[in-house]
Amino acid sequence: MLSRICKGHKQTGEACRQAPLAGRDFCFWHDPDHEADAAEARRLGGLRRRREGTLQGAYELEGLDSVTSLRRLLEVALLDAVGLENSVARTRVLIAGVLAGAKLLEVGEQEERLAAIEAALGPRLVKRERR
Repeated sequence: MLSRICKGHKQTGEACRQAPLAGRDFCFWHDPDHEADAAEARRLGGLRRRREGTLQGAYELEGLDSVTSLRRLLEVALLDAVGLENSVARTRVLIAGVLAGAKLLEVGEQEERLAAIEAALGPRLVKRERR
């Protein structure tokens, strides 16, 4: 069975490869009946990306792909929580943050220890694999 594709074209002139809306020839982005909705979605997406970039710069966030990056995000969240008015909810957030921080420290320490072991045993492990 052949899958249908949108009859619209990208700004580059390439054919759009999205699936068309049910019973239509165009996808959401190219359907003339959804032109205003698609424009608003693009505008909101652009605003979100700009805001995301601004926040990443302001808080020095690099992503969530390392223990260091996760620690930084947790630090920002906890600093914001410390500045809140004292309450049971604030206390719970701080306790949860401490527990998450302890887990990140544990994972970070394990990563460092494993790297040190691999560095020390690396040549030996390679020799054993060849046997």
